[in-house]
Amino acid sequence: MAKSNSKSEWTEKTLDPSLKRFPERQERFITSSEIPVAPLYTPEDLEGSDYNEKVGYPAEYPYVRGPQPTMYRGRLWTMRQYAGFAGAEESNLRYRYLLEQGQTGLSVAFDLPTQIGYDSDSPLSEGEVGRVGVAIDSLEDVETLFNQIPLDKVSTSMTINATAPVLLAMYVVAAKRQGVPLAAISGTIQNDVLKEYIARGTYIFPPKAAIKLVTDTFAYCVDQLPKWNFINVSGYHIREAGSDAVQELAFTMANAVTYIRAALEAGIDIDHLGKQFAFFFVSHNNLFEEVAKFRAARRMWAILMRERFGAKDPKSWVLRFHTQTAGSTLTAQQPENNVVRVAIQALAAVLGGTQSLHTCARDEALALPTEQSAQIALRTQQVIAYESGAADTVDPLAGSYYVEWLTNELEKRAWEEFEKIDKMGGSMAAIEQGYMQRQITEAAYRYQRRVEEKEQIVVGVNRFTIDEKRSIQILRVNDEVRDRQVAKLQALRQRRDNSAVQSNLAALKETAIRGDNVMPVMVDCVESYATLGEICDVLRDVYGEQKQSFV
Repeated sequence: MAKSNSKSEWTEKTLDPSLKRFPERQERFITSSEIPVAPLYTPEDLEGSDYNEKVGYPAEYPYVRGPQPTMYRGRLWTMRQYAGFAGAEESNLRYRYLLEQGQTGLSVAFDLPTQIGYDSDSPLSEGEVGRVGVAIDSLEDVETLFNQIPLDKVSTSMTINATAPVLLAMYVVAAKRQGVPLAAISGTIQNDVLKEYIARGTYIFPPKAAIKLVTDTFAYCVDQLPKWNFINVSGYHIREAGSDAVQELAFTMANAVTYIRAALEAGIDIDHLGKQFAFFFVSHNNLFEEVAKFRAARRMWAILMRERFGAKDPKSWVLRFHTQTAGSTLTAQQPENNVVRVAIQALAAVLGGTQSLHTCARDEALALPTEQSAQIALRTQQVIAYESGAADTVDPLAGSYYVEWLTNELEKRAWEEFEKIDKMGGSMAAIEQGYMQRQITEAAYRYQRRVEEKEQIVVGVNRFTIDEKRSIQILRVNDEVRDRQVAKLQALRQRRDNSAVQSNLAALKETAIRGDNVMPVMVDCVESYATLGEICDVLRDVYGEQKQSFV
């Protein structure tokens, strides 16, 4: 066969006849971000992209190919299964089980009252205690949560935002009680309040006060916890709310810039910031788009830190991120199919160079994971790590014409969206105008319309369906959990030194009114066994509450 002179000639001669033979394959191929996908990619698609300059080698600016020179050949990603339910006792047993099964880091899920600053005995907590995560009311619960888990040997990620300073203070005191030097503890608090106003809704305080608390934790960690990541800027929840991959990148970077500006105004050095900053992304079903997204994210962050903010230390240019597979893609129909979805999403995260990974469980469209389904989710990571070969070389999809083109295309579109937000005055202005919320809603609507019109196939939902009359075992949280938490709280309040508690809470109020860093006095409050709700009530009194979301 004669060699084609160009890509277009090949397409005309080779592809078009096959499409005429198979008309059902003439549908419009697009990524989940509605980026049109061509039938073939060649070097022509990378012309003018300055490939070598913009990609380079692993551990070299702009870090597209990874933050470490050997990546998983030197050390595998942290296998960090997100877990937590009922009370601290049940969650501690699950953590210890997962560690015995080969998990290499902890990831704590908190219940809704804990996320929004209410104790389990608050009337507003009724019906929610221990339901979507573990219930934490005081230091006593945190001590139980990490019982027999050495905090100098296991890193912990805590998915907590509005109450992040309180939970960090509790973790710090728990580590001290174990005899662990603060310089030795490692992990992350999410601490990303901006995305709460955009996508989740578990905020407490008005944005200005909330960001002040965020920067207080930054300063405390820089001074006291050198191995701790003091923020995990989250694209995950933005994507789970309905955004596409381009919006996930753009909105996450815009939020990160807002935090950096606030921290710089608080006097924190940019290079200290960069080295303790972390990110949290989702991994969806479109394998190649997700790989390209992770690669593009590293380049965007490197450019922002070096070019916009003038960071000097190369370590501060490096984007480090945790990935979670996409809970929103999991289906209640034919839940066994979710094992396959999670495997593909996890593989995309690994091929994209994640630093840690949580794999969702097959039953999460129905309930919190059972022990068996959590084990399967962990085994998915282990099979990828030890059997697939995906971890054997750095950035194994580099050089793919399609992946390189898609990396460039995602980044270009994300910068365009980022610049729109920048011109509005940044994330806070865009949130106040409802811009990000509208964009996410519209993207979610477009996706749902494609599903309903069967332009987007969801196996077992709008195609390849079956009549299901069977059921699977799911985890149920007993209503007695709240009763037990309330009894523990009552006993705690009776035996603690209540005069010390009131003195520390008064000091917290005075510190918040003055505008000083609240973290040191919050540690004192926690150490005297002031409860999460009591601490948050003091801050509500000073800062007020954000009563409604922005529109």
